[in-house]
Amino acid sequence: MAQFPVYTLDSAPADSKPALNALAEAFGMVPNIAGALAGSPRLINGLVGVFKQVHGGSFTEAQIQALLLTNAVTNRAAWPVAFHSYLALQAGLSEADVQAIRERRLPHDDRIAALSALARALIENRGRVDEQVIASFIGAGFDQERVLEVILVVAASTMTNYTANVAQPPLEARFEAHAWAA
Repeated sequence: MAQFPVYTLDSAPADSKPALNALAEAFGMVPNIAGALAGSPRLINGLVGVFKQVHGGSFTEAQIQALLLTNAVTNRAAWPVAFHSYLALQAGLSEADVQAIRERRLPHDDRIAALSALARALIENRGRVDEQVIASFIGAGFDQERVLEVILVVAASTMTNYTANVAQPPLEARFEAHAWAA
């Protein structure tokens, strides 16, 4: 497999540096996945723009992390699973719910379970979701606009999940306790 570089703030292409700086400010570091994404200024800048929309939406940080973790597991993307496991716990998701998502089970929390089920169905069925999944989602207290917002989160995580699967960036020490294999 081809070796993809993991760029730093110093070594990244000039057009990728503003996005890397934004991610460094958000996370207190440049995650290795961002360093890999930086190999394409269009990709890294697109990602940062989409993630601003994700984090500026109506979901809580714990809900966003549950979606991102579900997406990473469904896309079998090891680096993002470890990263979003760590962030989900930091955002207040229970260890049991994080573990359930990592094991492709529904979390105990009904609203988190509805988010996870919808995200998984969207990915596995390429957007063709049964009415029952949407009805369950709405029954958990969400509305149709939130269905569309879940699609935004799926779109955002697709960029990092696919990049992780192709570039295979190394996992940082701080996330090693959450390492995962498909």
